[in-house]
Amino acid sequence: MAQLALRGGSSVRTTPFTAWPIYDDREARALQTVLESRNWGGYPCPNDYAREFGKRFAEHHGAKYGIAVTNGTVSLELALQAAGIGAGDEVIVPAYTWEGTAAAVLFAGAAPVFVDVDPDTYCLDTTLIEAAITERTRAVIPVHLGFRFADMDAIMSIAAKHNLFVLEDCAHAHGSQWQGKGAGSIGHAGSFSFQTSKLMTAGEGGAVTTNDINLADQVIRLANCGRPPRRESVGEPALGHNYRMTEFQAAILLAQLERLSEQTELREQRTQELEEGLKQIEGISLLPRDPRITRQASYHYVFRFHPEEFGGIHRNAFVAALNAEGVHCDGRFYEAVYKSSLFEFAAEKFPSWAQSKREFDCPVAVRAGYEESVWLPHQIFLGSSEDVADVLTAIQKIKTNVAELVGYEDERIRIQGMSRAQRALLESKPPY
Repeated sequence: MAQLALRGGSSVRTTPFTAWPIYDDREARALQTVLESRNWGGYPCPNDYAREFGKRFAEHHGAKYGIAVTNGTVSLELALQAAGIGAGDEVIVPAYTWEGTAAAVLFAGAAPVFVDVDPDTYCLDTTLIEAAITERTRAVIPVHLGFRFADMDAIMSIAAKHNLFVLEDCAHAHGSQWQGKGAGSIGHAGSFSFQTSKLMTAGEGGAVTTNDINLADQVIRLANCGRPPRRESVGEPALGHNYRMTEFQAAILLAQLERLSEQTELREQRTQELEEGLKQIEGISLLPRDPRITRQASYHYVFRFHPEEFGGIHRNAFVAALNAEGVHCDGRFYEAVYKSSLFEFAAEKFPSWAQSKREFDCPVAVRAGYEESVWLPHQIFLGSSEDVADVLTAIQKIKTNVAELVGYEDERIRIQGMSRAQRALLESKPPY
């Protein structure tokens, strides 16, 4: 008789984990207040709630200025444009990240240069950066991925040496700190996302943080149809888009920010409990903790899967089996961006990329994306210790009964092997 749920056995977990997003009367009151005010939009820019949210969010991360915008890809693009980066320029990005990190570089008119990631963090490998720098390199985008930081000490040192603009992609890092400094306050600018799955959300939304008032002014100008934010603004005149955040979104995010610290502490407590259990399971290895991360945020908890200890099954089979046990997870959550079909077909339309003669070989990113990484979403860690125990029980159950998966292939495993972008296309509904 089969034991694994994927083979017809009973699931370890039959009740859902903590629902996300989390909300309470604070969001409801904020939305009602905005509704009754009839002041709903992003103009004037920043509007009242957007201004207040930008200020409080920046303060929470130790930055002087915060600008609320429409989403996290736009916030990357605006920061690059505000720094004067455009056609003919190159921007170094990690090879293992969401396609939007590289897409923002293209939208700004520049060309992304992919550098492999560190196998201990899945973040940008700082030992490889200088070899990728040319006379056209103007910026570097370190991505704080999943629950780890890029090595900001090394990156800022390299940037100072080569006069590079550093834009932290903090889409996974709300509330985290490196050496006591908040994510998004260490580089020249930071970019955050408030898309539905993120650690704070208004459904969509983004923010740029910076300590440079001129950069902040230029971001507002570019997000507000080219209008200068202040009479004394010194930025270059620009033809901007309407990338403003609505007052509804900003009001929700102010409420979300109030509970961020408490949720950050709870996630860290639960992920530590998970780590203690994972250490006992052969075939699972952890991404080492870096003591320079002085406040840990976990958008997803990521660990490495080693097939040789699981009967030689593919990572995708393990992921499918874990999902069947009631523990939602992803394998190919991200992939090596330069191999992504979503990136490739779109990138061909951008002159900077089309003219680039670079070829990339990033084996760590390839291994992480297609063979090794397993991603557990953060809402699993907003519940009880019993929730964590169920995750560990499910993993150990798969290990004990792995013979049931050897040679097993079906449509579910194929789908688990798809990237998020590919699954989105597969599952998308017609727009009309």
